[in-house]
Amino acid sequence: MTVTLNPYLNFRDTAKDALAFYQSVLGGEVTTSTFADYQVSDDPAERDKIMHGMLAAGDLVLMAADTPNAMELTPGTNFSVSLSGSDEDELHAHWNKLAEGGIVTLPLEKAPWGDSFGMVIDKFGVNWMVNIAGSAS
Repeated sequence: MTVTLNPYLNFRDTAKDALAFYQSVLGGEVTTSTFADYQVSDDPAERDKIMHGMLAAGDLVLMAADTPNAMELTPGTNFSVSLSGSDEDELHAHWNKLAEGGIVTLPLEKAPWGDSFGMVIDKFGVNWMVNIAGSAS
């Protein structure tokens, strides 16, 4: 069981281009899923937005997504720290500590892609995302 810590960047309609740029800098492989892939928006204009993108270049991992049109995006604060992995107990413990004195913006619960996922702003104003891999069944 492992836990990975990496940056997660948010964009307004340019996540795909940003990932291609970072790939040209760092190398590696890019994988993406769109809003349409998981039917997470009723807005036809958001079908091709990147819901989740990942650049894996050796030990380097950079994640990115497009922000839904209805959500605010402020350049300079458009990032989160992501904790992800398969160690459910460890990740739940991290989640609980991060949420103490913070603001849960999305409860840690089953997500459409089969993992458990949640978002929290810690007591210092840092955005965190926690993703616990679902069972491999």
